[in-house]
Amino acid sequence: LGARLSHSHPMQFAYVEQSLRLWNEIMSEFYRLWTLAEEDLLDGHHYRLRDTGQGLQRVKDAPKVSHAMHRLLAKVQASVSGQWVGSAVVHMGDTDVPNALVFIDKYTQVPRILRPIVDTVDSLPALCASDASIGKWVDKEFGGVGALQRNILADFFRHGFDGSGANNYYDAGSCIDGRLTSAWNWCSQVASKPYYPLFKMCGFIGFDGEFQA
Repeated sequence: LGARLSHSHPMQFAYVEQSLRLWNEIMSEFYRLWTLAEEDLLDGHHYRLRDTGQGLQRVKDAPKVSHAMHRLLAKVQASVSGQWVGSAVVHMGDTDVPNALVFIDKYTQVPRILRPIVDTVDSLPALCASDASIGKWVDKEFGGVGALQRNILADFFRHGFDGSGANNYYDAGSCIDGRLTSAWNWCSQVASKPYYPLFKMCGFIGFDGEFQA
């Protein structure tokens, strides 16, 4: 399904900023979360084999990871100005995040999503300065390097955080897990973007591999 959120500009700005802050906190605590995930997986309780819509999955509660995630979420919520935008539901041990291992796998993708975008945006000035023909093309098609950088970031912040990416109205949206689903959906469509050739020129290979600057 496509976009599910219809925020105003200020609300979308806050939504993206809060999501990125939360991801930063999760990355800062990731090794501890990984340890807790292993403890949850090996706690002796049995899993349930279920078809979650993503194939057969071992569905198992992850109380330690869930508690840690709620603590991190509360920390970020307390640090933001204004109210929390979107849902604060943390999926764990259900059809969206069947177990702690899936949780860890999902959040290892955060740097794989963000780094290629940041590296491309940072590399654009040097790329355009090194080749006059590329610089002229960027000026003509995008209005200059600065405009192109803003274009890429605005597109990601708008369409990478729009509640899209699932095949129903429950598995995506503004929940904590759904924010990452939307970002991955944007990544899957980046090859259709008008600025995609610039990604390639800046060394982009993919969101699931090496990035050569």
